[in-house]
Amino acid sequence: MPGRHFKTLYEIAEDNYGFLTVNDARQAGIRPQRLAEMARRGSLQREGLGLYRLDPFPVHALDSYRKATLWPYRVEGVLSHETALDLYELSDVNPAKIHITVPKRYRLRRREAPPAYRFHHEDLDTHDITRHEGLPIVTPAKAIRQCHEAHLRRDLLRQALEQARQRGLLNRSAYAELMHEVGFDPATAPTR
Repeated sequence: MPGRHFKTLYEIAEDNYGFLTVNDARQAGIRPQRLAEMARRGSLQREGLGLYRLDPFPVHALDSYRKATLWPYRVEGVLSHETALDLYELSDVNPAKIHITVPKRYRLRRREAPPAYRFHHEDLDTHDITRHEGLPIVTPAKAIRQCHEAHLRRDLLRQALEQARQRGLLNRSAYAELMHEVGFDPATAPTR
């Protein structure tokens, strides 16, 4: 029979694809050492530094992305750059790593960073962050800007812009502004 903290941890994990952090436990009034004890007993699986997964939750297709946003440990990372374009299905990008943006002040321990992640340091405005399938992610417009700054191929940028406009993720003025910002002539854009 689950212990007294199980219900609290279950409620936290329910919104996080089964994952929870040491900080989540602290905020719920549960000592972090309790998580380690539960992991030793098999109620939790340790997924990384300060990151655990509650056993009753089934594996989800987006688990790797949620785990990536929680991995930074002390802050929640935000899916960004090519990863965001891929999740929004805005272009044919195929990122080799999961791109995560963390605040500028956040310092990574390079030796601990999983090789599957690419971290970017930027202080995002609240209007640049949204949720997609419950995951923190930059908006389509911000992802396009980030990819432009990171020198993503121009054909992929144009494809992302056009897909975002066609799917109603960018209104006409935001589309025209972004076209100009990334160096495309808005007059040559398809009208739809």
